[in-house]
Amino acid sequence: MTESLDSARMAAWRAYIEASQRLSTQLEEDLRADSGLSFADYHVLVLLSEAPGQRLRMGDLASRLVFSPSRLTYQISTMSRRGLVARQSCAEDGRGSEAVLTAAGLLTLREAAPHHLASVRHHLMDDLDDAEIACLTRVFTRLGNRLRAARDASTTTRQE
Repeated sequence: MTESLDSARMAAWRAYIEASQRLSTQLEEDLRADSGLSFADYHVLVLLSEAPGQRLRMGDLASRLVFSPSRLTYQISTMSRRGLVARQSCAEDGRGSEAVLTAAGLLTLREAAPHHLASVRHHLMDDLDDAEIACLTRVFTRLGNRLRAARDASTTTRQE
């Protein structure tokens, strides 16, 4: 049987779960109201806008988003129908495909970004001091790296 959490860790866990759910929901609602984008749409647009040539291989994009290949295919298909992205064959490897940011997608991102940033500031950042920001950055960077490494190791083991 798994050892239960002590009261401090249980309180931290519950506070994290409830606050993170509320924050995610609020940010998503604000983003949809301001731009019509989902959080997944926005994240795809941001990642593609920052990528060389504003394009990423589908597998790399899925990994960055922590999406399954089928979920990413669905996401890119719906965004493609709206003209925000295109799916093209990979120039270096014709077997693969890439998601490519369109001009309309970049314009949509540029219009949505100030509103989304204001929402992030209002609902999270403006309430934290510099020490709290540094602590969150340390904790979630370490956690993200550990989870990414475990996922990569698990994927490599399954492929062997």
